Amino acid sequence: MDSQIKVNGSHHPRPGPSDAKVGPLLLGEAGAASEALQEFESLGARRRLDVGETVLSRELAATELVAVIEGVVGLGMQAGEAFQLERSVRAPQWLDLSSAWLGANYAQDARVLERATVLYFPIATLRPLLHREPVLQHSLMRALAQQVHRLTAATQELMHKGAEKRLAAWLLQHHKQSAANGSTLLQLNERKRDIAAQLAIAPETLSRMMRELKRKGLIEVQGYRVQLLDLPALQREAAAV
Repeated sequence: MDSQIKVNGSHHPRPGPSDAKVGPLLLGEAGAASEALQEFESLGARRRLDVGETVLSRELAATELVAVIEGVVGLGMQAGEAFQLERSVRAPQWLDLSSAWLGANYAQDARVLERATVLYFPIATLRPLLHREPVLQHSLMRALAQQVHRLTAATQELMHKGAEKRLAAWLLQHHKQSAANGSTLLQLNERKRDIAAQLAIAPETLSRMMRELKRKGLIEVQGYRVQLLDLPALQREAAAV
């Protein structure tokens, strides 16, 4: 489980929002005038990045808000030549909504896991627009609050749930993000050690937990293919404290 594969067994590019309106994707239903959304979208510098390329660096001053609108980006820490993955972010989502407001360096390093399209919004040009458009400002604040809420929930899970329950929740989350047409087949796009790092466990523990979920009849594993056999039971497993 140390090589990367595609989700849902497809080697074709996933339909993405490269040419779509990104405002609603990143801000939700902002309710702002279309002109304001268009101006917001025009401020984003779009970059197409290949696997392994740098998206963010903790060594750089944060001058932009950063979002991934296509593909998958990993957040973590670069330690010498090795990148220690903490969590993966699948488009469309914000990668860093806070650092630029603080005038600090970026809080995490980020590397591309699956070929990605990334938007960089310079804070200096975004401020005047938000002052003129309070609805956009409110939507951006809501997006930041949602991000903080998700991270708080993840921290609570890490502190209060055992490894097997965290793994069940992880499988359900990635199934929700990537399953197509109601399929319960999940093909992992990350290496075993990277998944283990996100769950704060050793790779050997991850393998043992997968075997235990298989023994309970909740999943079936064939290489990188994970068939979720009993979604309600898996949800109960993940919810248990």
